[in-house]
This record gives sequence, structure tokens and C-alpha cells, in this order.
Amino acid sequence: MIKTGIKEARRNLTGFLNKVQKGEEVIITKRGEAIAKISPFRKRLKRKLVSHKALREAIESKGKPLSRIVAELRERERF
Repeated sequence: MIKTGIKEARRNLTGFLNKVQKGEEVIITKRGEAIAKISPFRKRLKRKLVSHKALREAIESKGKPLSRIVAELRERERF
């Protein structure tokens, strides 16, 4: 982690951004107090799925299965 004042950050912004791009964090200070942090942007890694089964397993289910909901609605309509 690199700490720098506002003036130095302005003068050497390109250099600091190059360091951030390599994985470092830069803390910008004003009168010795941290006011901002520049950190690398973390890209989400795409997961490669090998099969449809892997896709189905990767999806989180919430609540009841749709087939169960449809069956319950049909039961209610009968009465």
C-alpha cells in the first residue's frame, strides 16, 4: 500500500495508476488524513460450464419448484 498527498498524486497520477494496475493500492491523504483509496478493479471470472447438468447445479433455487407450485394451483382451482 502506498500513501501519498494530494499534490503528489496529481503530479504522478499516471505512475500511481500503473502501480494500481499491477495490484497495489494507493491511499491519498490530505494533511496526513486518508481521504481516498485507489485500488485495482477486480473482474469477475467467468466460470466455464462443461454441461447442462453443471449449469443446473450452478443455479441456486429459491422457494418451491415451479412444478410443485403449478400442481398446488391446479388443486385449488378444482375446489
